Amino acid sequence: MPGRTYLVGGAVRDALLGLEPGDRDFVVVGTTPEAMLDAGFRQVGRDFPVFLHPDTGEEHALARTERKSGQGYTGFVVHAAADVTLEEDLARRDFTLNAIARDEATGELIDPFSGVADIEARVLRHVGPAFVEDPLRVLRAARFMARFAPLGFSIAPETMALMREMVEGGELAALTSERVWQELARALRSDKPSAFLRTLRECGALAVVLPEVDALYGVPQRAEYHPEVDTGVHVELVCDVAARLAPGDDLIGFAALTHDLGKALTPADELPRHVMHEQRGLHPLRVLGERLKVPTTHRQLAEIACREHLNVHRLFELKDETVLKLLERCDGFRQPARIGQLAIVCEADKRGRTGLENEAYPQRMELERLHAAASTVKAADVAKGLSGPAVGEAMRKARIDAIHRVRATG
Repeated sequence: MPGRTYLVGGAVRDALLGLEPGDRDFVVVGTTPEAMLDAGFRQVGRDFPVFLHPDTGEEHALARTERKSGQGYTGFVVHAAADVTLEEDLARRDFTLNAIARDEATGELIDPFSGVADIEARVLRHVGPAFVEDPLRVLRAARFMARFAPLGFSIAPETMALMREMVEGGELAALTSERVWQELARALRSDKPSAFLRTLRECGALAVVLPEVDALYGVPQRAEYHPEVDTGVHVELVCDVAARLAPGDDLIGFAALTHDLGKALTPADELPRHVMHEQRGLHPLRVLGERLKVPTTHRQLAEIACREHLNVHRLFELKDETVLKLLERCDGFRQPARIGQLAIVCEADKRGRTGLENEAYPQRMELERLHAAASTVKAADVAKGLSGPAVGEAMRKARIDAIHRVRATG
């Protein structure tokens, strides 16, 4: 093995936190690309030398430095050479907990920026002044909080101050929609998405990257239904419940995040009631989805949840025929998984309220049960001797009957 190899980044951090480590990344100091190739490594990096180990396939990058050369998070000049030290490589990293290395030969930890102490103190702290050169780090800080807030982490005051300066300076305008969505999706897959929202809001970034969500804060709701009152706080709670009900699922997480966007558009003289907020929410949802280039599957489920969540809450009051129309509007017979996903989002909405986090939500099981009953109806069984529109009408009646029978049995 050429040079000296160090395990770096997330694998070291997670091991110190007692978490299951993910991918392992290595830095190699004191060698050249030619020596790596001669040792059987395969080069994959174009902007800077990254190599895949011939046996494990794990990434090994040559130690490098970065110098700001332009705007945004891509405007950097990278220097990778045999004379770049490990400390110089670690200095370019974002947070001290990510700037720890472990010598693969000796097992020694190299910690020039006191990352171990910050892990023990549960503090997310930037490595140095170069932090401000990459606006993506504001979103990364928020995303790390979504993962580590349950462990007791907070952001160092000086780091939060830098994040505010970056936002106020307009640095986040350089972020592409794809990168914003990537960080948002990863936050929604974390244990505490609310920490992502709160962190961005604290530094002013939420109004920049998710203005439709930021607009919900301070909007009142009726206290008898929403003890938390503030709609923004409600959405935080809903996202956290969704993360518990569907761990690691950003599809359901995105629908939970956006289901109440219409409440920001309720006329002031109608507050704290929100009549028709479901329909009002569709336009800002579509604007957000288009701007961030959110995957189509996510947009579709989010629109369904936005439009139908109150109908699902009222499921036990709906007529059999109305239940069928709900299932059809969701395209639940061609895409059956949507019904279960919608039911989870609606449960998260109902339980995402102060003091109601553990409330039962029988509508979820009931919706899935009625959908399953209606789905057992097959055209071949009900359309004998029929053709054209008569087939559809026979299917409709048979599905309504199936829903009715299941309801009658309790």
